[in-house]
Amino acid sequence: MKQILKTLALGASVSLIATLAHAQGGSLGKAVGGFSFEDAAKEAPTTKDFHSKDGKLTFAIVTHTAGNGFFDPTYVGAQVAADAFGINLIKLGSEAPVDDIPREIEILNQVINDPTIDGLIMTTPQSGAYDDIVKKAFANGIPVATTNSFDPKIANRSQISHTGQLSSAAGIGGEALAKCIIDSGAKGGSIIFPSTTTLGNEEVNRRVTAAFEAAVKVLNDAGRLADFKIDAGPENIGIDVNKDDITNSVVSLIESRGDVVGAFAANGFVTPALGDAVAQLKLNGKVCAFGFDLGPKQQEQIRTGALTGSLGQQPFLQGFWPVAQLYLQIDRGVSAANLDTSAQLVTKDTVDLVGKRFEN
Repeated sequence: MKQILKTLALGASVSLIATLAHAQGGSLGKAVGGFSFEDAAKEAPTTKDFHSKDGKLTFAIVTHTAGNGFFDPTYVGAQVAADAFGINLIKLGSEAPVDDIPREIEILNQVINDPTIDGLIMTTPQSGAYDDIVKKAFANGIPVATTNSFDPKIANRSQISHTGQLSSAAGIGGEALAKCIIDSGAKGGSIIFPSTTTLGNEEVNRRVTAAFEAAVKVLNDAGRLADFKIDAGPENIGIDVNKDDITNSVVSLIESRGDVVGAFAANGFVTPALGDAVAQLKLNGKVCAFGFDLGPKQQEQIRTGALTGSLGQQPFLQGFWPVAQLYLQIDRGVSAANLDTSAQLVTKDTVDLVGKRFEN
């Protein structure tokens, strides 16, 4: 009798599972509008002939510095998306290890006149410098997406998607810097914000300001602001250091103050120089040194204590999403969908968890 009941129960279970499976299959097979999801997911027959009409989509991605490795994960992310959507991707950028906006603009002016280009992705670190590029691209029927650095006033901003970390996210680094200094037991000293202000990268300038203001707030809330000399330059966009001799310039800055207990650098060029300066002065673990971006060198400096920590802006996404966005704009009519890649504070405790798959 027990065996019969077991058999009946098993049969009922199988029947129920089959019923649920059938119900689930029916509910997912067709949309409320009557069309099938399989048909709706297919690429439009006109997509591959967009603009250039050569039977394939070709996107170009151009950055303002391809020479220091920061944008390597960005190019990787862009390639992953391009491969996923069957897009031919042209990867371009200034060869310099430091911001080279004139070179980037030179490349962009060539790209927008290329009849094979169907979509353009570019970084925009200098506000107002890219308006003519955008206007020409739009006139030529080429959709544009910006990534990494944000120009809020760029021509046709409301029609252009942006992927990147908000400059205000640098405040996370400023908070960490101030807390580190308080926790270190320092009674006083200088806190400095070295930067390459003369290069005109407004995104980096805004990062310095955000980090400076966040550090000031933490120190003030703790009743410790008066104990420290906190210096982010006359306009709070950074103390200018020599881009042509960056590490020695940061070393000289630290030595000239004589009492530095903390420092913050705001991009992938000055941050490694800060770490090198700390190591050269044998201050590993003795000062709170935070930076921006997570290239291989920054990660190694975090491991050695030359940097206390650094902020990652997930540059893989800064390549992947603009390619996906332009494809969606062409194939689906979806445009100007921005993505904030957020901030990720990485310290010695977490550094081995990043960079495994070119995401940072």
